[in-house]
Amino acid sequence: MSFGNLVQAKVYQHMEENIIPSSFEQLEAKAKEKLDAKPYDYVAASAGAEVTVKSNNKSFEKWQIVPRMLCDTSVRDLSIELFGKKYAYPILCAPVGVQSIVHPEGELASARGAAAMDVPFIASTASTYSIEKTAEAMGDKERWFQLYWSSDKEIAASMVKRAEAAGYGAIVITLDTPMMGWREKDIEHAYLPFLQAEGIGNYLSDPVFCSRLEKSPQEDIRSAIMLWSQIFGNPTLTWKDLEFIKSQTSLPILLKGILHPDDAHLAVEHGADGIIVSNHGGRQVDGAVPAIDALPEIVDVVKGQIPVLMDSGIRRGSDIVKALALGAKAVLVGRPYMYGLALAGEEGVKQVLRNLIADFDLTLALSGKRNVSELNRDMLKKA
Repeated sequence: MSFGNLVQAKVYQHMEENIIPSSFEQLEAKAKEKLDAKPYDYVAASAGAEVTVKSNNKSFEKWQIVPRMLCDTSVRDLSIELFGKKYAYPILCAPVGVQSIVHPEGELASARGAAAMDVPFIASTASTYSIEKTAEAMGDKERWFQLYWSSDKEIAASMVKRAEAAGYGAIVITLDTPMMGWREKDIEHAYLPFLQAEGIGNYLSDPVFCSRLEKSPQEDIRSAIMLWSQIFGNPTLTWKDLEFIKSQTSLPILLKGILHPDDAHLAVEHGADGIIVSNHGGRQVDGAVPAIDALPEIVDVVKGQIPVLMDSGIRRGSDIVKALALGAKAVLVGRPYMYGLALAGEEGVKQVLRNLIADFDLTLALSGKRNVSELNRDMLKKA
């Protein structure tokens, strides 16, 4: 029995309890009920009038699946290969910062939930818990590290080296956040959790960062927070700077935030090992092109030279099928698992991932496909 059928059987026979809503819309609504307005809006809201985040979701509707009949889909294989490793599913937990604002265990609970479901977890630079603690929570399960490139390049180098030493399998450099976008809800709340020392655990535990302080963070947390505010982000970066980070690690480097085909070409030219097509879930540039709309052109430019992944707007199994059919090797999921974390901690994260994998598996089969490699643009029709 394949994954989706097994989940259905366990639920219908009351062998597994639904502890969170299976619908994304209800999941989000329940999280809104539980959380205070400030942390909820920090997760749920986006830049400006939130046009981009709405377009991310709406744009999936432009692509329609055309199922094929009388195909033997009794046995499915959901696995993929990335950078010489086999992954059980084409799904990763996107890097999401400051997870402690929705649950006290934050990234540790999410990392354990992802590990339990055999889904790779991408730990954010902006985590409340350190690179090393998150790695410890995952044991030997696959994990990647997302880098916000500090204006102090030695701190950026230190984080990358720490990640490699702690057993992370790849470095994801987020390019679209040299500074934070204009987020109206956060401005209204005057809420930036980093200024309460949430989400800066990787800095507080970094030897290079601490060497820049007169006193340790334990002795003077305010000075540490102020230093963080001065070095977070780096708007001076250019393509030639990638060579510096490449020289600091032997791990594959993926560039996250690519939306323009010319940038995809430059990423290949400058030695990137992978691309993540993303508009940061609509949190940076309001009115930016939806990620799913940018994906096909970028895939065409890359021509299989390096893997192309995608995030921003993945909510259901059909979204995953469409993204993979358009050429993505895998997808990253963000807000859904954050809402699961808010509602039920580690178990909530596990169930969000369970539901997504089951939905994807069943949609794959009902489309007439048995494995990920069979997904292609021929199975889609543009509305």
